[in-house]
Amino acid sequence: MERQVDYVIVGSGINGLVAASLLARRGRKVVLLERNERIGGCLRTEAITEAGFVHDVMATTFVLFTTSPAYAVLKEDLAARGLEFADASHPTGVLLPDGRHAILSRERAANVAALDALSDGDGAAFQADMERFAGDAGFIFSLLGSALWSRATLKTVGRELLRRGPRGLAAFFGEAMVDARAHLETTYGSETARALFAPWVLHCGLGPESTFSGEMVRVIGFALEAAGAPVVKGGAETLLTAFRRLIEDHGGEIRTGADVEEVLRNARGEAEGVRLVGGAVLRAGSGVIVSAAPGQLYGRLLPGEGLPAEMRESARRYRHGKGNMQIHYALSRPPRWSAPELGKVALLHLTPGLDGVSRAVNEAERGLLPAEPTICVGQPAMLDPSRAPAGASVLWLQLPEAPRHIKGDAAGVIPAPAGGAWTPALREAYADRIEAVLAAHIDGFRGTLLRRVAYSPADLERLNVNLVGGDPYGGACGVDQFFLWRPFKGSVNHRTHVPKLYHIGASTHPGPGLGAGSGFALAQTLR
Repeated sequence: MERQVDYVIVGSGINGLVAASLLARRGRKVVLLERNERIGGCLRTEAITEAGFVHDVMATTFVLFTTSPAYAVLKEDLAARGLEFADASHPTGVLLPDGRHAILSRERAANVAALDALSDGDGAAFQADMERFAGDAGFIFSLLGSALWSRATLKTVGRELLRRGPRGLAAFFGEAMVDARAHLETTYGSETARALFAPWVLHCGLGPESTFSGEMVRVIGFALEAAGAPVVKGGAETLLTAFRRLIEDHGGEIRTGADVEEVLRNARGEAEGVRLVGGAVLRAGSGVIVSAAPGQLYGRLLPGEGLPAEMRESARRYRHGKGNMQIHYALSRPPRWSAPELGKVALLHLTPGLDGVSRAVNEAERGLLPAEPTICVGQPAMLDPSRAPAGASVLWLQLPEAPRHIKGDAAGVIPAPAGGAWTPALREAYADRIEAVLAAHIDGFRGTLLRRVAYSPADLERLNVNLVGGDPYGGACGVDQFFLWRPFKGSVNHRTHVPKLYHIGASTHPGPGLGAGSGFALAQTLR
């Protein structure tokens, strides 16, 4: 059975959904294919603990989406189809082992005062840092959100060259390469202030000593203060429903349980469609768009013997980053933190501080279970009461410093598994370590616990084949595998070596996150 459309899109994560929506709105015939039985990629909402408790199993915070060009274009369409966000006035905070803490609000004056209370001058330093970033924001977001190999980007850089001069532009790029440790240690005098911002580099797939991580501290601090840390009312599934309705209302089609086994090429070498497992063929007159990790595209969908040697080697050498782990709690009541004001924070990091983040990253990268991992605690029921029955609550935990393959335990307590693979027993033992930290800071925590469900890096890869080793960022995000060089050193925007075959997703520029940058940028260039 064959069918002819304009575009076939493989993969229904946020980038595939945005690309399908924009193309369908322009009247193009689009079919979106998803190998799983549900769309969404890392957007997944389920009642995994107890009846009446709603959990976003993986991604839950949408600040990168609500501040993205894609949302600016699609906002009214999605709202008309049921999408609503819930937000709080305090997007993030940090809690140290000894009880010291800090909270970032959405009010500049309050943030300056709070940081000055930690160390005289830290508030003024934050003010100056954010003002300096605001002056550069247009340029930075243009580079992060546009096709880099394009006349538009060349013009943007040219305008900056005229405005700043050659040395000024060189100084800008040099400053952007500074790592988070250097930036935080030369900006803030307080360890607590440094600890407030240091964990956020983990959500960019980086560590405190990674090149460019200092700039990402500014990007995230600016975005959180300006736009908060919103969640979708009713869970991320509501966003998926809105996208489905939008695509189908404009004549697009979505197929789940549709596993693509090969991208088909015509006699001219162009992508002309796909063949599904089972033999069905979809012909695409204008192109095939694949939202997947490089291993899936170049190792599975394109026959290996047909790859140019350079491309085959680039795909072989592509590096994935640290794994991720998720833990979800159903609680009989909202958590009573040691400092009550922490209960109003959307995303709270529990960490020993900048050095603790650095140490845990290093341990995870060496294959060790971190002795004191950074724990990101989301409190979605505080933002959206529909997530739990009246009087109850849920917690969303993310551990972004999880080894993909385990060589040992930095604490010397949990035995390393044979072969280094995650097992259910090891996952629960490590979750116990995390739970002990929570219990030390939440009054009567274990007495309120109804059920815990944890996902190891191996579990996450089973849910989504593109999370290789549990890596949620589509590949290591070091500067050598980012910007112009993502996914490969020879990559040009979202084109591949096969004409009419396009590559989007977290493994392509502008990288991971829910901003849908690659899906949006590609759709803008297609007819």
